[in-house]
Amino acid sequence: MLTREALNRALLARQGLLERVRIGPERAVERFGGLQTQYAPSGYVGLFSRLDGFARDDLTAALTAGRVVQGWVMRCTIHMVSRADYAPLTAAVRLPRRGYWMRLHKAHPEQRFVEASALVRRRLAAGPATQAELTAVLTDAGLDRALFPGTQLWTDMVRVPPAGTWEKPRAHVYGLAGDLLDGPVPEPDDVVAAGEELLVRRYLRAFGPAAASDVARYAGVTVATVRAVLARLDLRRFRAEDGAELVDLPRAPLPDPHTPAPVRFLSNFDAVLLLGHASRAGVVPAGCRDRVFHRSIPQSVPTVLVDGRVAGSWRVADGRVVVTPFVELTTRQRREVDDEAERLAAFRTG
Repeated sequence: MLTREALNRALLARQGLLERVRIGPERAVERFGGLQTQYAPSGYVGLFSRLDGFARDDLTAALTAGRVVQGWVMRCTIHMVSRADYAPLTAAVRLPRRGYWMRLHKAHPEQRFVEASALVRRRLAAGPATQAELTAVLTDAGLDRALFPGTQLWTDMVRVPPAGTWEKPRAHVYGLAGDLLDGPVPEPDDVVAAGEELLVRRYLRAFGPAAASDVARYAGVTVATVRAVLARLDLRRFRAEDGAELVDLPRAPLPDPHTPAPVRFLSNFDAVLLLGHASRAGVVPAGCRDRVFHRSIPQSVPTVLVDGRVAGSWRVADGRVVVTPFVELTTRQRREVDDEAERLAAFRTG
């Protein structure tokens, strides 16, 4: 049996939020299960809170050199992943993502997305292009510009730096992934199977222990697919307090549930706050949920973790990081929050 507190500390430890780790950005995005980066600077803040000695230029250099790439991967969502992980992870989720997208966009038949994708691919074969240039290609051919987002499920494309970096956060310049990876992303069944296994391992290493349904929601694949992969792996098995079966990799860390958790700052849509692992680990208390996620908030608010749980939000004003607590903090907690806010402000100013 694993208590909520045990799952909380396991999640924090695996995410580098219990103790910062000294690794580079490429290894970090693999270890932490990718960085969800609809807002590119959130990846930088995420690594600041997880890595010892991290500087903004470290991630920008990794993106510019192609060691870390940014594109649609899990759940039809922008993620930063390593160059090595991009092809197998994309192969693993390609068909499920297409099915999900078509269920949400029934106004356009699949053939229209295929046609639009071919046009986009032809334009990108000549070199990177902005989103405006790519949508113009579609409208010039008499196709709906609204088809463009879905073309990323039939044409593997990545964001091209400096677009999608701290300095230029708008990730609106695209290039063919094959140009970066020295060839198209493969699709054979054995490559898909290897990608599925990598995806499950990455999730458990970053967010476990977890239920099969947690992995499926993270990846955007079916629970049946996840269970088939789990059946091939050597796993530890546990029970959650609600009776759900949880699985884990054999040597993944399970810290003492009473391990002190330091104050950490997270940015918009940090994956620690999302999906089943966040619920099981109690990262977002029920009373705080509407202040972090709400239909009136286009991006989840940047948050402050105190003792491993969301305890407030933060914003930048006149170069300072200003915290709005959601709960009453002790004098010691307030001091720790202020100290970490100063460190984050210094990081932001470079």
